[in-house]
Amino acid sequence: MGNPGDTQMKLATGEGGYVLEDVPHLTDYLPDLPSYPNPLQDNPAYSAVKQYFVNDDDTVTQKIVVHKDSPRGVHFRRAGPRQRVYFESDEVHACIVTCGGLCPGLNTVIREIVCGLCHMYGVKKILGIDGGYRGFYSKNTVTLTPKVVNDIHKRGGTVLGTSRGGHDTSKIVDSIQDRGINQVYILGGDGTQRGAAVIFEEIRRRGLKVAVAGIPKTIDNDIPVIDKSFGFDTAVEEAQRAINAAHVESLSIENGIGLVKLMGRYSGFIAMYATLASRDVDCCLIPESPFYLEGSGGLYEYIEKRLKENGHMVIVIAEGAGQDLVSESLQSMDQQDASGNKLLQDVGLWISHGIKMPINLKYIDPTYMIRAIPSIASDNVYCTLLAHSAVHGAMAGYTGFTVGPVNGRHAYIPFNRITEKQNKVVITDRMWARLLSSTNQPSFLNPKDIAEAKEEKQPATGLLDGENCKDKKSNTEEDPCMV
Repeated sequence: MGNPGDTQMKLATGEGGYVLEDVPHLTDYLPDLPSYPNPLQDNPAYSAVKQYFVNDDDTVTQKIVVHKDSPRGVHFRRAGPRQRVYFESDEVHACIVTCGGLCPGLNTVIREIVCGLCHMYGVKKILGIDGGYRGFYSKNTVTLTPKVVNDIHKRGGTVLGTSRGGHDTSKIVDSIQDRGINQVYILGGDGTQRGAAVIFEEIRRRGLKVAVAGIPKTIDNDIPVIDKSFGFDTAVEEAQRAINAAHVESLSIENGIGLVKLMGRYSGFIAMYATLASRDVDCCLIPESPFYLEGSGGLYEYIEKRLKENGHMVIVIAEGAGQDLVSESLQSMDQQDASGNKLLQDVGLWISHGIKMPINLKYIDPTYMIRAIPSIASDNVYCTLLAHSAVHGAMAGYTGFTVGPVNGRHAYIPFNRITEKQNKVVITDRMWARLLSSTNQPSFLNPKDIAEAKEEKQPATGLLDGENCKDKKSNTEEDPCMV
C-alpha cells in the first residue's frame, strides 16, 4: 500500500510560535477551479443562524493547558461550512465506504452524510460501496437516498457491509475515475485512514477533481489527536451490562470470579472507563499497564487475597492485556488478520487456569454483542456532527483530511497525524490513579517501570486529564482538571 507519511506536511506559521498543520485543498494542484456561492445561504433551516459560515482563518488549538510563556503551538483548520464551495450541487457524485470491524454508529454516519449532502447541498447522486475497499472493484454499488437510509441509525452494523484488507490503490482509483465519482467518504480505523491517504495521493498524482474525506472509526478509542472516536460511549455503556452480570454471578456462588473480557487490542480505554463507571470491579488489566502473575505483589496473590476477604471478585481485562505472558507460555506464533493486526490469545481464560485455590469462574466475553448494537443518543449526535463536518469540508474543496473534535471543536486533520501513532492510556496520569483507588488493586509495577513510564513523553489524550487535560468546558464553567 504506499506510505502516507511520504507527503510533505502543509504548514503555516505565525507570531508567538503559532503553527497551522493544514490539510490539502483541490486548488493546490488544480489552481484554476472555479468556486460558487454556498447554497446553504438560501436554506431556510439555517436562516436564523447568526453566523453559520466559518471564517477561513479560524483554527483550533491542539493544546489548551499552557503556561503564560508557552508558544501558541499546533493548530488545525476549523471544520464547518464555507461561504464558497468548489462543487455545484448537480455535479457532485459522492460515494461512501466502510472498512474494518463493526462499531456502533456506522449507520448513523452513513445516514447523516447522505442526508447532509441532499438536504444541505441538494446533491442527488450518492453511492454506497459494498464490502469495504475491495467493493470498489469487485462488487456492486448501492444507490443511497434519504429515503433508503431513513431508519438505518436504529440498526447495528453497517448497511454497506465491510471487510478487512482488499486495498488495491490503482484498482480503487480506476473505479472512482470510471464511475465519475468526485467525493469519497471513507469510514474506518487507522489502517483504513492510511489507505485513504494513499488513495488521495494517487488521485492528486492523476490530477483528478476528487475530494477524499475520512471519518475515523475505532471502538477502542485508539486514534490520536481527536478527543474520542464515535462508538466509544456506546461501548462503555454496553460493557456495564456485562460487568453487572459478572458481579451478580460472582456474588451468588462461593469463591465466585466474574471475568469480563472487553475490547482493547492496544489501548485499554473501554476497560478503564467501564471499570470506573461500574464501581463493582476489583481488578482491571489493560495493555498499557504490565503485570506479573506469580510471587509477592503478583496478580494471583491479589486474587487469592480478595477472594479470602470478600468471597467473590470481578475482573475486567482488555483483550490485549498480558499478551506477552501468554505468548511466552504457549510459544505462540505471530499471526495476523487481513488488516495486519496481530491475532490475540484468549488471555482471560489462560489467566484463570493458573489460580491455585478452588474457584467458580463465570467468563463473559461481550465483544461482538457490543460491536453490533446501535449507538446510544450521545454517539448519534456525535456521528451527525462528524458527518456534517466531513460534508462541509469536501464541498469547500478540502481533501486528504480526516475530521474530529479537538478540545470540543471539530477540525480538519491531516491523515498522517492520526496514523502516525496510537492513542493509549497514560498509566502515570491521574485517571489511571483514580481507577487504582476505585478497585484497590495494586499497580503491579515495580519502581523501575514507574520511573520509565514517567520519563516517556506521552501525547495528549482527549479522555485523560492531569497535565494532558483537554478542558471541554468554557472558561466560565468548572475546570474538570481541578476535580
